[in-house]
Amino acid sequence: MVLVTKANGEEELFQPDKLRRSLERAGAHAETVARIVTRVEGELRDGMTTAEIYRHAFELLKREEDKPIAARYSLRRAIMELGPSGFPFESFLAELFRQEGYRATTNVYLSGKCTEHEIDVLAENDARVVAVEAKFHNESGYKTDLKGVLYVNARAGDLKETHFDGKETSGKEGAVWLITNTKFTHNAIRYAECAGLTIIGWTYPHHGNLHDLIDASGLHPVSCLTTLSQAQKNLLLERRIVLCRFLMEHPETLQEIGLSAAKTDTVIQEARGLCAPRR
Repeated sequence: MVLVTKANGEEELFQPDKLRRSLERAGAHAETVARIVTRVEGELRDGMTTAEIYRHAFELLKREEDKPIAARYSLRRAIMELGPSGFPFESFLAELFRQEGYRATTNVYLSGKCTEHEIDVLAENDARVVAVEAKFHNESGYKTDLKGVLYVNARAGDLKETHFDGKETSGKEGAVWLITNTKFTHNAIRYAECAGLTIIGWTYPHHGNLHDLIDASGLHPVSCLTTLSQAQKNLLLERRIVLCRFLMEHPETLQEIGLSAAKTDTVIQEARGLCAPRR
């Protein structure tokens, strides 16, 4: 058995089932999954990092499968590239809510009983108003802990006595949610479940987590695209262009950042395959 080093510095035994599940989740064919797992297992060495394993599997996947499948496999790292300011992540979450029929705005101020709160995303439909605290981190291995959940729950309590008492929301259900691109610690999950606080992370809850929401909606970020260089992705994010769907609707944007017509067609073809909803 081989010990590999996780992003947080801890060591663990290599678990081929984790690699297999991540490849299957991306949509890779069974034969491809088997070949990649066998290849990676054959090249493991003690102390190898999980990041190295990911990069190796990603390169193998790009050679064997369509680009959209490789792009889905890189989704978590693509989300991490939406920083460092966090603004694109908030915009991205707002789009996810709009896809579900909400009206969503970012950076809204609401008055609680004791203080004013800056809300990252405020989403509203005919039955519910949701104030979202968006926690973005671009460090692999980081986990949102109990302290972050306690903070959001305190906000929820302060807002419940004013904005979410049913009066200012015209009788609609009001709630404060925590959404993050990281995983949660065990204590954070246990507290949230006990307190009745909705938290959504990369793998929590088991159904309806952030990965599931993105994959089901087809709202993938431009940072997923394997046909763009990192510099080209950064140029798009600097222009507040977060979604692949925007490029499909406005392909001229790619030529504005220096891509040729042929390269633009290649990027758009990948975006179409990636953004097809998978419900």
